[in-house]
Amino acid sequence: MFHPVTPDRLADLARFSEQQGKFRYCSCMRWRMRSRVYQQSTKATRIAALEGLVCRNQPVGVLAYRAAQPIGWCSIARRETYEALERYRALPRLDTAPVWSVTCFFVDRHERRQGATFGLLKAAVAYALSLGATIVEGYPVEPAARLYTYMGSPHIFLRAGFHDVTPVGNTRRVMRYTLR
Repeated sequence: MFHPVTPDRLADLARFSEQQGKFRYCSCMRWRMRSRVYQQSTKATRIAALEGLVCRNQPVGVLAYRAAQPIGWCSIARRETYEALERYRALPRLDTAPVWSVTCFFVDRHERRQGATFGLLKAAVAYALSLGATIVEGYPVEPAARLYTYMGSPHIFLRAGFHDVTPVGNTRRVMRYTLR
């Protein structure tokens, strides 16, 4: 089961965060805050910042559940809400089209390799489309990568119907799902 994180699910997000120390450390704010702001923030201010976005009804992501327990997370929102991503030279905008971006997956270590990441991605795309998105982007890395592994693998994106649109010479992969 998958649900968008809305104010009525804030307690579930808090429960997931409290149970997942690595997720809680960042609270999925690394791409949402400019680098300097992120570096000056604390774990507590990042937690509060994510909660504040949810309370203001801004799309932030979806949670995966096993029974009533939140076990996974996928960050999805309009690209312009990710301030650091907008400034990141390795992943410049491809065009002027409005884009939603998937920037992070986090699945409880006991639930990994059971399809949660794929389900989260499909649910994130459906959520974005329900809010008017026509293009969803992801920035996956190969499974053996040293950095950015939380951004997913190309295989998951391809399986979910995304297409590789990485510009020639770009060092970071860009994949898109486009509503036709």
